[in-house]
Amino acid sequence: MTYCLGIKVKQGLLAISDTRLTSGSETTIGKKYYSYCKDKQALFVMTSGLRSVRDKALVYFREVIEGEKNDFKKMYEVANALGNQIKKVAKEDKKSLMDSGLQFNLHAIIGGQLSGDSEHRLFLIYPEGNWIEVGEGSPFIIIGNSGYGKPILSRTLTKDSTLQFALKTGFLSFDSTRVSANDVDFPIDVLKYEHDSFDIKHHRYELTDMHAVSEFWGEQLTQAIKQVPEDWIKETL
Repeated sequence: MTYCLGIKVKQGLLAISDTRLTSGSETTIGKKYYSYCKDKQALFVMTSGLRSVRDKALVYFREVIEGEKNDFKKMYEVANALGNQIKKVAKEDKKSLMDSGLQFNLHAIIGGQLSGDSEHRLFLIYPEGNWIEVGEGSPFIIIGNSGYGKPILSRTLTKDSTLQFALKTGFLSFDSTRVSANDVDFPIDVLKYEHDSFDIKHHRYELTDMHAVSEFWGEQLTQAIKQVPEDWIKETL
């Protein structure tokens, strides 16, 4: 399973992904994102799904982005391009995968800003190649193992949150998933894009880097629960 989180706030974009790759019974570590920055084109892609489908779609997509015919000016055009490559892979492999009992289940998060965009943008792309854009109502997307980490984001994150706050909340969302699911774990990759910068910064965090933060959060959460009023419990217990 995968945990990939994309966040859009006024200051910019934040992307967090785990690095656990599974092929059959083998588990390895590897990045689940692709990023590209050149000539006022700054974008990243994170993916979740069957690894063979994911790798093939990204190879096709990289050829488009890094090729001489790349004349994209807006992020929705890039989202369309990735969707087209997913459709291409589906046309080539979907039937044989289904015949083998495997599901064509690739999802992708793509974000960034191009020269024709007035702001940074964030999209979720489905296995069918269609997409939706993240708006102000919900400033984040999770693909992969989404159930455990979503509540803290829904309760705290808004479009006006700072990138620093988004990173803290995003890490706690990942950490909630990590402690609840044995198929998501460190290291994690973090990408940060600031509005109009056309530059994407990357950092990888290991368990040793974040252990103190995880322990601090667990302790604070326990104390907060202890301070919840208990008058209502007396009628039950």
